Amino acid sequence: MTNEKITLLVMAAGMGSRFGGLKQIEPFGPGGETILDYSVYDAAAAGFSRAVIVLRRSMLADFRETVGRRIEKRLDVKYALQENDLIPSGFRVPAERTRPLGTAHAVWCAREFLDAPFAVINSDDFYGGGAYRVLYDALSSPALSACMVGYRLGNTLSETGTVNRGVCTVKDGLLAGIEERCGIDKNSGVPLDTVVSMNMWGFRSDFVSRLDRDLRAFLPAMKDPLKDELYLPGVVDGAIRDGSLSVRVLETAEQWYGVTYREDAASLRAAIARMIAAGKYRA
Repeated sequence: MTNEKITLLVMAAGMGSRFGGLKQIEPFGPGGETILDYSVYDAAAAGFSRAVIVLRRSMLADFRETVGRRIEKRLDVKYALQENDLIPSGFRVPAERTRPLGTAHAVWCAREFLDAPFAVINSDDFYGGGAYRVLYDALSSPALSACMVGYRLGNTLSETGTVNRGVCTVKDGLLAGIEERCGIDKNSGVPLDTVVSMNMWGFRSDFVSRLDRDLRAFLPAMKDPLKDELYLPGVVDGAIRDGSLSVRVLETAEQWYGVTYREDAASLRAAIARMIAAGKYRA
């Protein structure tokens, strides 16, 4: 049975600096579909019925006019803004900062909509339908504290350049820790079957209070107020280490696709064309 309260939170406020543009509205499908169009299709098929899209204010109008118009036909969509002046009262961020405050802050900015179990994804990652199914099923279980979809490293590499990945330590099916590793490719010496995080998470609504606590600790402690970010995996890792959070790892054999670099776009378009030819999506 569909649980109408389970929410898909999409982080779409990133800068896209290495890609060279706004990946959130870049067309990859034959009809101008973005990655998020396919993500929403897969999420709806898995059982999700509502979504929260986190954007910057400057992106909202263009996004709603393009992608938003389409995805609102599949899910009940709400919008949350991630801006550097949207922080807990009593704190401040330099006015000249342009970089977002990080993925943990992105989720915190959507807190008014997170009154039930929720999934978190990146708008510019193509996760595969199977990942949404295992995530939705896990969030439908009231016994679950939190979960993460774990990918095999070899299914997440770019043909164009190196990538950064959250390398996971898994014990008895639970996430024991995450270490951010930079500059990874197939020759980096990291086993290709290593479980990595692609920022596909599931949480209960009470996780928002942990985000609020960590954000309040992070803001006054920034060493570089123009660049430091509070990352969601870091908050999760801290909660695991202090024993306040248990995270089930949902391993998947799905192939991940992304566009870290502009040159990755051709590979993704070709992959989507193959999936359409195989009947997985409609043209």
